[in-house]
Amino acid sequence: MSREQANQLVDSVLRRVRLIGWAAGLMGAAVVFIAIGFLIPIFQDAAERTHLGQEALPAVVATVVVGGIIITWLFGRDLRSALEWIRDGREPTEEEHRLTLQLASRAAMLDMVAWVIGGVFMAAFSAHHGLGFAAVVLSAIWLGGETCSALLYLLYERVLRPVTALALAAREPERSVAPGIRNRLLFAWSLGTGVPILGVLVVGIVGVTKPGVEAEYVAGASVFLGSVAVVVGLFATLISARAISDPVISVRKALDRVAEGDFRAQVPIDDSSEVGVLQAGFNRMAEGLRERERIRDMFGRQVGKEVAQAALRDGTRLGGEERVIGALFVDLVGSTTMALAMPPAEVVRLLNRFFRVVIEVVEDGGGLVNKFEGDAALCIFGAPVGSDDPAGEALAAARALWERLEREVPEVEFGIGVSAGPAVAGNVGAEHRFEYTVIGDPVNEASRLCDLAKEREERVVASGAAIERASGDEPAVWELGERTILRGRLDATELASPRADLVG
Repeated sequence: MSREQANQLVDSVLRRVRLIGWAAGLMGAAVVFIAIGFLIPIFQDAAERTHLGQEALPAVVATVVVGGIIITWLFGRDLRSALEWIRDGREPTEEEHRLTLQLASRAAMLDMVAWVIGGVFMAAFSAHHGLGFAAVVLSAIWLGGETCSALLYLLYERVLRPVTALALAAREPERSVAPGIRNRLLFAWSLGTGVPILGVLVVGIVGVTKPGVEAEYVAGASVFLGSVAVVVGLFATLISARAISDPVISVRKALDRVAEGDFRAQVPIDDSSEVGVLQAGFNRMAEGLRERERIRDMFGRQVGKEVAQAALRDGTRLGGEERVIGALFVDLVGSTTMALAMPPAEVVRLLNRFFRVVIEVVEDGGGLVNKFEGDAALCIFGAPVGSDDPAGEALAAARALWERLEREVPEVEFGIGVSAGPAVAGNVGAEHRFEYTVIGDPVNEASRLCDLAKEREERVVASGAAIERASGDEPAVWELGERTILRGRLDATELASPRADLVG
């Protein structure tokens, strides 16, 4: 946030707080004054009613104006002091952080003190009309002040949410510093509805027990106080409900985004009660999901997506299971000479181009690049995800890889060997460090065929066993040739190469 935006935010909050404070104070004083007017005929004799309202009105106006000015100055001073860190564009100190989160409570407390002082003053002012009437005035102002202060707290809490959010973004409180959901609802009901209804009950009791009270005055006071209860109670409930529902709705919308796979979802923390704890908890959950997804992505890039998914689904344990697999081995020719003739950075870029094609072809064909061995790669089909035709998939991938490497990386020479048969696929190593691999004769045979392919013009050699195990149309694309004994093997292997008239 820029310095200009910070100043605009603080000035906007100051203006809105002053406006709400004066509007609520004037309206509260007017309602209490009118309520006392309705109560006068009930508690006072007819002879004492004359000019009572006219006598009290100047004192009420003076009390409201003086009290409003004092509260505006005191709270404005606290507000400016608490929000100075926003204007300065820095982190709040512990004291500033605490004051910022307690501004709404501070304002409501100042307002309540002003009402109490005003009530004592007006009661003393009315004492010459009798102590009973002074007690009525004090009680009415006290109850009205409670209601007004409660509404002011709810309004201030909402107006101050932007600065509360900034404070909570800078540092989460160790504990809740604002009334929770249950207390807010009880707060709204008791002071918005309960207090006016209490006034109605008092008027009704006095009307029944006090002799000489006219029924129309009791009815008028009850209707007025009941109307205040309905209007103020509804207003207080709406404000409390929005203070609770808005953050919950934002969390629900963010949850929907997470359910759709968007783990970047965040909600602003703008409440210092348990609602804010909920918001902060969601953000921590989303952060954990992002971290887990990042680890899963890195894990998948390191070992292959299929291996990562199998590990997350089935857990990790040493050992493996026997499967029929297709094995494809691809290796560069003359990589040692190339490393001597080219700068290391150029060698790395060339290898990355080479392996990018290998990975794309193998994964598109349903296989897994199991490991990189310098300038070579072992690719398997049929593990860890099973396949109905692992040999056919490996043979098709070998032909596609040959064509793409010739076209996209023409400056390198390579060999591709393909075999198929039973092998053991699983985790090899120790409990604290292992890797997924495939062990068996097809892997060794594919490696030897790859060495042989480097010396042949077609660059791709498969075993006759792989052709026999393949299904569908793939065997027809290959042509069986001579038999030869591969290095390190005792039995002769029948060789096969793609038919030149069907390639491409």
